[in-house]
Amino acid sequence: MVRRLNQASIAALLLITALYAGAVTAHGKESLEEDSCVRRIGENMVHFSAYQPQHEPSAQYCSEIPKGGDTYLVVDLVDEALRGMPIGMRVVRGTSETEDETVSYLRPSYHPDGVIKGETSLDQGLYTVIITAEGLPPLRYQYPLRVQMINYANIFRTAVGPLIGLLLLTLLGYKLMKSKRMERWRASRRQ
Repeated sequence: MVRRLNQASIAALLLITALYAGAVTAHGKESLEEDSCVRRIGENMVHFSAYQPQHEPSAQYCSEIPKGGDTYLVVDLVDEALRGMPIGMRVVRGTSETEDETVSYLRPSYHPDGVIKGETSLDQGLYTVIITAEGLPPLRYQYPLRVQMINYANIFRTAVGPLIGLLLLTLLGYKLMKSKRMERWRASRRQ
């Protein structure tokens, strides 16, 4: 019985570890192909980052910005081909470019160093960063931003592993308490 209990505990621990490990990956530890801040159209790639040094000096954000306020936007033109064409950036409040208010606009221009920098003030809510390249064919990249909003999907994903582990341990404890050996052990202690 003790051996089975140990095996079940180890299996439960491994399951919890496997489920929970994916939730703790950091933004800076992934390759460009797996980075959620990278957008690709054909062979062309751009990388978007947002910074708020007044709140967290070393933090880099992509789509979830924890607080409103002054935000520095940086677009890295990963491919050399993009550096030879005019590229502009626009930030709109909401999710539709045509219906929503423009918060910030950088006119299309050349960026031979491969970096587009902008600054804007963002309040709580949804925004869309639109990057347009005036090449042949014209290219368009979009980044949805959530500013100072609770992302329930991330909370759920983070909590699933520990909850499953707790449920498994509860089930294991229940089975152990109801086992015949446990009942015999309790009966022998009463005598």
